[in-house]
Amino acid sequence: MTAYVLTAILVGLAVTFFLRALPFLLFSGKREMPVWMHQLGQILPSAIMAVLIVYCLRGARSDFIGTGVPGLVAAAVVVLTYKWKHSTFISIVAGTAVYMVLIRVI
Repeated sequence: MTAYVLTAILVGLAVTFFLRALPFLLFSGKREMPVWMHQLGQILPSAIMAVLIVYCLRGARSDFIGTGVPGLVAAAVVVLTYKWKHSTFISIVAGTAVYMVLIRVI
């Protein structure tokens, strides 16, 4: 059983490493990225954030006080701290902390 678990971890590690290294292998040196990839790089981060906001606030309608208010306040904290500090890490940590406190308090 231990060998099976270790093998699964090693396979997952190798696949993850390969997928992370693949763009560097494909576009290293003189080869240019295609235009459509540059466009995706401009559009995708905003689209992912929109999907995450919808996912985080999906339960707000059914339980507005219990999950909606904390989610909306946490999302506002994320936006405000990002505008203030321009640090994704700080804004995510602050928003998560505010959300965790609010769901315990409310």
